[in-house]
Amino acid sequence: EEGAWRKQFRDALNVNAGDDTTNPTISDCVFHFLSVSWKLLAAVCPPPHIWGGWGCFITALAIIGGVTALIADLASMFGCLVGLKDPVNAITIVALGTSLPDTFASMLSIQADETSDNAIGNVTGSNSVNVFLGLGLPWTMAAIYWSAMGHDEKWHATYKNWRDYDKWKDTGVFVYEAKDLGYSVLLFSILSVVAFSILFLRRKLVGAEFGGSTVGNWVSACCFFTLWLLFVILFSLQAYDHIPNPFV
Repeated sequence: EEGAWRKQFRDALNVNAGDDTTNPTISDCVFHFLSVSWKLLAAVCPPPHIWGGWGCFITALAIIGGVTALIADLASMFGCLVGLKDPVNAITIVALGTSLPDTFASMLSIQADETSDNAIGNVTGSNSVNVFLGLGLPWTMAAIYWSAMGHDEKWHATYKNWRDYDKWKDTGVFVYEAKDLGYSVLLFSILSVVAFSILFLRRKLVGAEFGGSTVGNWVSACCFFTLWLLFVILFSLQAYDHIPNPFV
């Protein structure tokens, strides 16, 4: 449509996206003022009908990547200021900053669809991308880099404190020390089994993973929040050496 891109910027600058059918409240104006810069950033994305949607898709990915990098840097600086270890910082501040958009997307999906399939698919799909691409691509690039560069001075400076350094110092090899990874994956897997058990239980008792009575919804929400809190607490205790790491 002609002028669609201009309309995106107009809507971004107007409270309630220029909707004249509702009068903006004070809270609408406050949240608009706080989020107008992000709205303008999102308006940069070309409308979906341009270039068959590829322009919107690629631009949105680039913006998401840039915002994620910004959140990670800000969280890292905040962690340094308050004395948080990097692993704890990663599973709290960084994880919340990068996962809350998925949370809201799942919430909107639940409200719009008749089933919870898209909401759960969004969560599992997002985590699949994080694991397979978020870990796989950097590790692949690093493996190619070290294979091409060999064991130069940078390799020795990076891995001189590695426990198997003496074994590989003459040939060099791509190294990624697991450290807390094994413990966190085990802990996450156990709590995930509990979470899926709650969903199966709701399917038996309520007839659906989401919905039902208000009390049941609050109970389920508290259970899932408790699982997240347990993960953060147990991981943090291990990161600060209050719990031994069985994989070290």
